[in-house]
Amino acid sequence: MNILLLLPELTLVVTALVVLLADLVTKEKRALPVLTVIGLLAALLFAFSMAPVQPDPGAGVPLSIDGFTKLFRYLLIFSTLLVVLASHDYATHHFRGAVSEYYALMLIACASMVVLTAATELITLYVALETSGIALYALSGFLRNRQSSEAGIKYLVLGGVSSALLLYGMVIFFGITGTTYLPDISQAVQDTFQVNALPILLGIVLLVAGFGFKLASFPFQMWVPDVYQGAPTPVTAFLSVVSKAAGFAVVLRTFYVMLGAQFAFEHWSYIFACLAALTMTLGNVVALQQRNIKRMMAYSSIAQAGYLMVGLAVATPSLVGMGSVLLFLVGYAFSNLAAFIAIIAITESTGTDNISGFAGVARRSPFLAGCLALAMLSLTGIPPTAGFFAKLMVFGFALQYGLFWLVLVGVINSVISAFYYIGIVKVLYLGAAPDQAEIQAGPTLRVALGVAAILTLVIGVWPDVALNAAFGAIGL
Repeated sequence: MNILLLLPELTLVVTALVVLLADLVTKEKRALPVLTVIGLLAALLFAFSMAPVQPDPGAGVPLSIDGFTKLFRYLLIFSTLLVVLASHDYATHHFRGAVSEYYALMLIACASMVVLTAATELITLYVALETSGIALYALSGFLRNRQSSEAGIKYLVLGGVSSALLLYGMVIFFGITGTTYLPDISQAVQDTFQVNALPILLGIVLLVAGFGFKLASFPFQMWVPDVYQGAPTPVTAFLSVVSKAAGFAVVLRTFYVMLGAQFAFEHWSYIFACLAALTMTLGNVVALQQRNIKRMMAYSSIAQAGYLMVGLAVATPSLVGMGSVLLFLVGYAFSNLAAFIAIIAITESTGTDNISGFAGVARRSPFLAGCLALAMLSLTGIPPTAGFFAKLMVFGFALQYGLFWLVLVGVINSVISAFYYIGIVKVLYLGAAPDQAEIQAGPTLRVALGVAAILTLVIGVWPDVALNAAFGAIGL
């Protein structure tokens, strides 16, 4: 495999090392975020300049730099760039003495998750998953107070359990087929399934359990509210967007490439359909009761994972379910980033994560309130936002392929979610502000927030570009 095909990922790793070394040789800490942004922009430029390479099924290459990988390169690197821009003031204030480590870990996590989306071999997949996990465990406890440390430890312990389950599932497929390459496993599984289906079904269940932790799906979501609340808010934004997008990417590639034959579809698609209904219902019902904005967004993230899994449940060889998930991920990413970036600015100004602290923000900062309100409307699925079009596509394809009951559950849950999403908008505009002082937000945060909000609206009004990118990534 040509190492230059991994130039974006190598750029991120080299930038992480440069940031760490720069911290040792200079006292000018303002150079660290600048170096990080330059590295991310360079990686993004390399990603755009490289044409996708059509994979050779018989080449035995552990990574595939195809259209699917390129789409996730753009999404993950650009989302990380927005998080880094939004976290400049936060990192300077809260991470004194460890700013370089914060940016380096963010870059390493992003690089490993991009590799994860390209992996077509189980060992490569597992190493990339664990590398990103280690960086995320450290970032979750980066505030080094009791709540943040508890979040990091809980994430580490439960992440270790899920990794063990995932590894057991991979071992079963290796034991059955004698290979770790996804296309080769696919053919061998088809031959074996006719003789003994039980170990294959057990392997599927273990893979779903292992990946379920990464996706924050029921019943593997127990870590999400505590980690989202305890972690630094920029890290929470990173987890909710970049980590979740990478998780769905690896699930899509693994299940559609390794277990994409019709006989396997019929088994794992039913599992995902049931989990989708349970996940979105749990997330929305519990979110109604939350009074902490980060915990509410945690359960919102769980519910959104349920909507995304509706696309996974569309069992069809034409892969329209896969395309609808990619489209939903793009819309969800910018909507959630807009929400969390606004939350960073507001919570830093008010000094509280309670929803009551958001009262009257519209009078103190119309820009922050407007962007947060737009994000809430998009997450609800109200037009003309990215969230509306994404849900329309996912539910439409599910309805087309006979999952009427699942679409009904999804629509009911969307109505439930409106109560707490619109509740935030109500607090922003109708709540009585305890303080009339203007909420301050740094220029880099405003740029990141503006970009995320604009893209949330643009995708909803002109969805053709995102739609073509999503379905073009899988060759439809």
